[in-house]
Amino acid sequence: MADAQYLDDVARYADPVDEAAVDGIVKHLGIALRSSADAALVACSDSTETDRVRESWCERKLGLTDAEANDAAIAAVCTTMKADKNKARVTFYYLLAEHFGKLSDLH
Repeated sequence: MADAQYLDDVARYADPVDEAAVDGIVKHLGIALRSSADAALVACSDSTETDRVRESWCERKLGLTDAEANDAAIAAVCTTMKADKNKARVTFYYLLAEHFGKLSDLH
């Protein structure tokens, strides 16, 4: 079962929360979540970071090859989470997967 901190953060944006999908994201990110505070966060103002999200998450993990659609979804999640100075990577990835209807792929 996913760590409560991840579930609570995702629950701020999604209702209901797919716990198995959160577990899948946490497993995918693995040690990166614990390696540094920066690795656990997404910086929407950093184009290198958003490129990394598009390439490693949207394209590789979710199998989505339309860069324009991926960039639009990333921008939409940035807008959704704009009130959060520190955007949790697990929540960010969850919202992207939800946007594309890919939550069940993460189980």
